[in-house]
Amino acid sequence: MVMLFALMLVIGTLAGCSGKKEVDGSSSVDSSSEDISKVKVFKSHMGIGKLPGPDDPHVKKVLEATGVQYELMATPAGADPAEYLNLMFASEDYPDIFRPIGGFDQTLISQGAVLPLDDLLPKYAPHVWESIPKEAWDVVRSATPDGKIYYVPKVYLVPERAALIRQDWVEAVGMDMPKTVEEYKELLIAFRDKDPNGNGKQDELPTSGREFGKWMDHLFAMYGVAMWEGVPEWDIYEGEIQYAGVSKNMKAAISFIRELYKEKLLDNETFLNKGEVWTAKINTNLVGSWYHLPGNLRDRHNAMLEGAPDAYVAGMPLPKAEGFEGYITQKSMGEPEWMIPAASEENAEAALKLLDFFYDPANNELITYGIEGAQHKVENGKKVLLPPTDETPIALGMKNLVTKEDMDIRIDQTMEDYQKQMVKDIFKVSTADARRIAGDGLPSTVYQGFPDIQSHKLFQEYLTKIVIGEWPIEKFDEFVDRWNKAGGEEVTERVQEWYERVNE
Repeated sequence: MVMLFALMLVIGTLAGCSGKKEVDGSSSVDSSSEDISKVKVFKSHMGIGKLPGPDDPHVKKVLEATGVQYELMATPAGADPAEYLNLMFASEDYPDIFRPIGGFDQTLISQGAVLPLDDLLPKYAPHVWESIPKEAWDVVRSATPDGKIYYVPKVYLVPERAALIRQDWVEAVGMDMPKTVEEYKELLIAFRDKDPNGNGKQDELPTSGREFGKWMDHLFAMYGVAMWEGVPEWDIYEGEIQYAGVSKNMKAAISFIRELYKEKLLDNETFLNKGEVWTAKINTNLVGSWYHLPGNLRDRHNAMLEGAPDAYVAGMPLPKAEGFEGYITQKSMGEPEWMIPAASEENAEAALKLLDFFYDPANNELITYGIEGAQHKVENGKKVLLPPTDETPIALGMKNLVTKEDMDIRIDQTMEDYQKQMVKDIFKVSTADARRIAGDGLPSTVYQGFPDIQSHKLFQEYLTKIVIGEWPIEKFDEFVDRWNKAGGEEVTERVQEWYERVNE
């Protein structure tokens, strides 16, 4: 019954796409023809908007160029993406190409349920094959027992995340950008007490994060802790690749964060904040320092400007913590991005042809701007991106490869004129502080048999209770002991073996 209900939701969503307003677009290819190839593309974590149907002009444009009809599938509202993807495979309702979630890639590889792509990519997706660096393909091969390529990796050759700060707040309290953690704390105190948002209330949140301690990586980064959206990663500690969660760096970082929480310098609702609540606090000029994606700053900054005309976001160079070397965690390559089920082998050529369209530089303009009236409008002869709405179709896309040149073009094409230099300056700062961690591309197979270690739930429990003051900082040593006994020691041995192999 759960499976049928979930599938009915998808069918209902797709059916609803045809009954909404249309935007301009035409195609000489008949989308109802039985001769065309149709490729089901599964994604999760979609933004707002409706799923485009076969009559959508964006779908028609891609069809005209490739002979392939893009059928976008997504997780139904309220469903867990990982559970839903498992449900699809369990019911043999296979997509033709999909983004794996939560280690599902390695499960499928071990079961022989996905296609090896070594021979198919050069033949049917040459732009994908040639644009992704050899180093990334080598990382992908190192993650599989037979050394074959089972997925197209995400490649991000610029730092994706950054420590962000309200420059206008720094100026409002009459201070400079902090150079040490002590100066950073003094700045946060000024944010708390001196009304930098100028509304006459003491409602400022000097810095903030989200539930489970996510998206406050800047506070860990100052202490040289490898973190990715609040999850400890693997990097070199004391001469060997180790889990950052059990390092002395982590203990020092948690101790500092605990101080901030106690003095209300860290939003005391951090461990309760859902994503939309945290975002709303930032957008409504309540947060002074946070951690996020500078490439996605356009709409957030515009929201700030509605209540604060002088709002200006800067990249914050990481303040120095005595005895530690801070850095922004960079994961550049190796994360699974696209896989093809073995059961969809007959449609693999069409799926890769579709994927290749989005990696072909000749199609960048359509990929960036989409369709006029749906994803962009034309003002004074210039294409301007429209904010997404519930009524407009989700823009089609499949490429997840970003170089510095790509990012510069993206900033110039998608940011407002008053934001372009601001965002470029943020990337300069984050690039100077960023470091690619040793565990970049680590396969999830290292956690096999130890789901509790893979989930990081033990770490999140200790982090939360120590920071909010329920437990003393000395409890961290207990966490390290429990983590090792729960399988951490064996997982560490596997990670170290992988690291030696990938660096041979």
